[in-house]
Order: sequence, then C-alpha cells, then structure tokens
Amino acid sequence: QVQLVESGGGSVQAGGSLRLSCVASGTIFSIYGMGWHRQGPGKQRELVAHITTDGKTTYADSVKGRFTISRDNAKNTGHLQMNSLKPEDTGVYYCKIGIGYWGQGTQVTVSS
Repeated sequence: QVQLVESGGGSVQAGGSLRLSCVASGTIFSIYGMGWHRQGPGKQRELVAHITTDGKTTYADSVKGRFTISRDNAKNTGHLQMNSLKPEDTGVYYCKIGIGYWGQGTQVTVSS
C-alpha cells in the first residue's frame, strides 16, 4: 500500500522560510515523478512544483525563484524549500507521486 506523509508545515511571517518533506512508503519512489500541490482558502488545488524521475523541475510562475523542489530517491523523500514566503502562499500543501498517490497534506500559514 502506497503511503505519503508530509511534514514541515507551520506558521511563519511574510519573508520567512519553511521546508516541507514528503516520505513515501510501499512503493519504489524513484520510478515516479513527484509534485507539490497547494490549496488555498476558497481556491482550487494547484500544482506549484514538479520534479521528474531524472531531476527536471518546473514551477508555477507564482513561486519561481522562491521555491525549490528536490528529491532523495535513496531515502524515498521529496522536499519543497520555500523562501520569501508571502501571505498568498497560505494553504494546505500536498505531495503527489505518479498519477494519483496523494499525501494527507500539511498546513502552511503565512502572516503579513
């Protein structure tokens, strides 16, 4: 059974940083691309960053230059480093691998 567990969320002031982690179990993590998605209050879930199996990365325009996605296949772990956080980054952040394996989400709250 595939399980993804996110951690690292919290409350920070604007300009601060957080590092999210996503640990996968029950699967071979390295064979999947991985994405970080977020859902802000009253908004649809959106993809903010994605990394392919060979390390190619893409970002939503809203986070380019501030967020960095990475993965450590040996540890079945992915990360999202978030710097220069803004109030509009507030939301629940989810990791996803493959076509439909989701974590439970971790809350990020950025205050102005």
